[in-house]
Amino acid sequence: MIWNETKECMSRDEMTALQSKRLVKLVDYVYHNVEFYRKKMQAIDLMPGDIKSIEDITKLPFTTKDDLRDNYPFGLFAVPNSEIVRIHASSGTTGKATVVGYTRYDLDVWSECVARCLTMAGVGKDDIVQIAYGYGLFTGGLGAHGGAEKIGATVVPMSTGNSKKLTTMMVDFGATAIACTPSYLLHISEVLASEGLLDQIKLKAAICGAEPWTEKMRHEIETRLHIKAYDIYGLSEIMGPGVACDCAYHKGLHVCEDHFYPEVLNTATLSPVADGETGELAFTTLTKEGIPMIRYRTKDLTSIDHAQCECGRTSARISRFKGRVDDMLIIRGVNVFPSQVEAALIEVEEVTPHYMMVVDRVNNLDTLEIQVELDPKYYTDEIRAIETMTKKIAHVIQQALGINAKIKIVEPQTLVRSEGKAVHVIDKRKLY
Repeated sequence: MIWNETKECMSRDEMTALQSKRLVKLVDYVYHNVEFYRKKMQAIDLMPGDIKSIEDITKLPFTTKDDLRDNYPFGLFAVPNSEIVRIHASSGTTGKATVVGYTRYDLDVWSECVARCLTMAGVGKDDIVQIAYGYGLFTGGLGAHGGAEKIGATVVPMSTGNSKKLTTMMVDFGATAIACTPSYLLHISEVLASEGLLDQIKLKAAICGAEPWTEKMRHEIETRLHIKAYDIYGLSEIMGPGVACDCAYHKGLHVCEDHFYPEVLNTATLSPVADGETGELAFTTLTKEGIPMIRYRTKDLTSIDHAQCECGRTSARISRFKGRVDDMLIIRGVNVFPSQVEAALIEVEEVTPHYMMVVDRVNNLDTLEIQVELDPKYYTDEIRAIETMTKKIAHVIQQALGINAKIKIVEPQTLVRSEGKAVHVIDKRKLY
């Protein structure tokens, strides 16, 4: 199945026409090649001919992560395994792994989309890009790698696991860009500082993703490393990193919507919401061959803007994520997202961005403890000073969340640093 290549920037009418053409082709493709979708469509008396334009997408059924697990491993593939040239999969920590397959064309599209994102971050063929996402079944490493090669940059496939070696090579090789998780980049900045290497790096840009982060965390990274940091978004079920990325104006992530059609849905009714309203993000893969996804519910909370960006790009933009539907904690009736805690703590000069939320239930009452590291230059064993700092942080958290939390100050470098997706929540209520 061959899809025609298109340019990145086009008018809204041109984009809609292209999306309509591709959706019609996609629905016919999955109906005849994926039994799962054929049965779902037949169950609601929907035939491929009923889809005539992108406006008809709401007639189509949703797809969820559970659907991939229920059809493990290859039940949603639209092509025989002889046409699949690569397989990626999730870790499967919350159930069976979600398995995705790529045709040669899928990999070409993927590298093209990541290349667009790197270009938005000012990265080009003269740059040396250090890839510090994990390689392997996780899509981050190889996804970023392919995009960097696409633009002709020099790629250093560092992966994760040895931060001191990474920082040494960053200096010795003169890396000008790095791709990794934002939490790991903060850790890298600490290692650089401890080794006295901050003034020796040539880094100018970071392309960070794979976990939610805030504008304040971006500012922290940029201030520590004197670079520009960009937010890249993706998920293996849709493609991997490169589905969307922000530009120099940081006013939303530009979606490669000629390949991935975005919808933002009301979390209660699952009907599309207007531009600017927050809801759950869903994607339809308009050109994917190996494992096409129709209206895949990501559980990421965002809003969408179809207006032209100041950078001149006309692609739809999704806002920085507020959190995830399944990451949302309900504590004593209040909705709490880890990103809210992160944003609040970055306002406190004396603490580092590293934290851990521990949720428990005592005598049928939810409790929240937040473990916080003090910056080494503020850490002291003096009890009164610790008590004063604890009260200050507790007040900041109460103002941000609307609930009281127990603050536990821990020594610098105590909380575990993550080289992949940072874990910020331990919910002990799930153990009961």
